[in-house]
Amino acid sequence: MSQANDPETDDLRPEYDFSGGVRGKHHAAYKAGTNVVLLDADVAQAFPDSASVNTALRLLLEIAEKQLHAKRPA
Repeated sequence: MSQANDPETDDLRPEYDFSGGVRGKHHAAYKAGTNVVLLDADVAQAFPDSASVNTALRLLLEIAEKQLHAKRPA
């Protein structure tokens, strides 16, 4: 952190102004847990929002669960 105020190593552009920034503003939310997933373009076209992705994945989980139960010997 000693390099933070060293003008020799400062490569931040002058137009970037973080003087009003709040350190750790989103820390609690990230600590609680977040999942960020990047979709390929073709997949993103089929799923316009997170709700549609979640619905599709829940259906896939249901199908997988049913197949697992069907394959188990009675």
